[in-house]
Amino acid sequence: MPEVLTKHPDVVLEVLKAEGAQCGVGLRPKILKDCPQDKLCVLKGGELCVYGPTELGLMTQLTREEVCGAVPTPRAEGSFPHPAVGIGLAVAAVATVTAAATRARRRRGRAT
Repeated sequence: MPEVLTKHPDVVLEVLKAEGAQCGVGLRPKILKDCPQDKLCVLKGGELCVYGPTELGLMTQLTREEVCGAVPTPRAEGSFPHPAVGIGLAVAAVATVTAAATRARRRRGRAT
């Protein structure tokens, strides 16, 4: 039986009740045993458990990662945002040193 995640769980519960579902306290779930009683609806075809956005952690069929995607690992302080930045800085440093060495050689050549 499905768990439902919605921005407006109260509205979904009211719609289900209007369509003949039994919802709320006093119902005994046959399948969704971990569903809070105030979130449970029983229909002819089965059970539904209706959760709001702040209740995602209570769900047993979906995880935060499945809904929101993986949480990125925070970078260590002082690390470069991307390896290409470090490579780019290294290339720039080599180019600067090479240019300085070339200028120095040219100056020495003119002085003699």
